[in-house]
Amino acid sequence: MLGAIAGDIIGSFFERSRVKFYDFDLFYPWSRFTDDSVMTLAVARWLMPDSDRSPDRLVGIMQEFGREYPDAGYGYRFNQWLHSSDPQPYGSWGNGSAMRVSPAGIVASTLDEALGLARISASVTHNHPAGIAGAQAVAAAIWMARHGASKGDIRDYIQWHFSYDLTRTIEEIRPDYRWDVSCQGSVPESIIAFLDGRDFEDTVRLAVSLGGDTDTMACIAGSIAACVYPIPREIALRCEEILAPGLLATLRDFERATGPD
Repeated sequence: MLGAIAGDIIGSFFERSRVKFYDFDLFYPWSRFTDDSVMTLAVARWLMPDSDRSPDRLVGIMQEFGREYPDAGYGYRFNQWLHSSDPQPYGSWGNGSAMRVSPAGIVASTLDEALGLARISASVTHNHPAGIAGAQAVAAAIWMARHGASKGDIRDYIQWHFSYDLTRTIEEIRPDYRWDVSCQGSVPESIIAFLDGRDFEDTVRLAVSLGGDTDTMACIAGSIAACVYPIPREIALRCEEILAPGLLATLRDFERATGPD
């Protein structure tokens, strides 16, 4: 799960900058964790072993985490949901469902369980079919990567089950890619960054270099890549320094319960 957080933090500096290059510094004084990390860790708390995995409990944890870290950069509608006394899903197809789903792919015993947990994690807010599909595609890629599937097998499964075009390369996508926060317009490209990546750092750099929703796309790509490649120690340590103490404690609890990425 640290892979998702590292991608988020590395991508945070370039948010809305439309960066289109690969060779950039990984960390800047303004690099920070965003709502991607906060909600990923909320889902992790929900999925701790022997916990209540009901949607109502997930809603409570997400609201708790969101209110604890109010300046993490939530979208307008999601921020309203965080502070609602009667939080209801609002039909979103945005990539917020995909950015927070990595714990589902990590804890699941089977691919079907990963898909089911992803559906629940998305549906409390992003109950549009595209929002659910985005979360499930990422959870499936994570589960398959953790269980030894090849990149070719992952590509074939995601294309067949979610109708995402994964035949393109990052080099082909980059010139014409534009800011897109929809699942349909950012999740496939994030998965392609993993498929094209040679290691963890390369994967995150490729995701950022598209010049889109950089923190979320690097979060998604990094969450999958960390299942296959080790996260360089210097990246892991820097991200742990940037995380708020309460969030780092949740990460540590989850890693102790499930094992690191």
